[in-house]
Amino acid sequence: MATKNTTKATKTARGGSGEKQTRRQNAEKGFVASKELGEKLQAVLVDLLELAMQGKQAHWNVVGRNFRDTHRQLDEIIEAAREFSDTVAERMRALHAVPDGRSDTVAATTTLPEFPQGEIDTKETVDLVTIRLEATVGTMRDVHDAVDEEDPTSADILHAIIEKLEQFAWMVSAENRKPAKES
Repeated sequence: MATKNTTKATKTARGGSGEKQTRRQNAEKGFVASKELGEKLQAVLVDLLELAMQGKQAHWNVVGRNFRDTHRQLDEIIEAAREFSDTVAERMRALHAVPDGRSDTVAATTTLPEFPQGEIDTKETVDLVTIRLEATVGTMRDVHDAVDEEDPTSADILHAIIEKLEQFAWMVSAENRKPAKES
């Protein structure tokens, strides 16, 4: 008796540039971000990735008074920025947008100013990191209304990130503040 061959030929997913999705890649049939929403989330992603990288640069090269506390505080910021970037990138994928975290893309499109090279005093590091935290928040605030209009869920993610980064900016900048004089 002849046996029937039940082996099915399997097709591999088409690869390539990732620009066009196959029916199988978009099997969920869920909400699909517009090009504009994807671009706005990409801008947030880039600044979060750059914040983490610049935070690490500061972490490695900070020197001076209150070094240990500044060094540890930078670790907290770096860890949060990495988690936030992952959250944004995964949200983009959930909306069928394609995040681009390649180093050349980040370097070419970030709104954060370049971080200085070499050792940097803790006082200057505090100011530099505060500027970068505020710039990252600025990007999120710039895109927020358009994101909220198309996808309130993504806007909620931005709200949580803004809250935490503004808290970091306040805490870091307090290192260099003097008490306000009472009237």
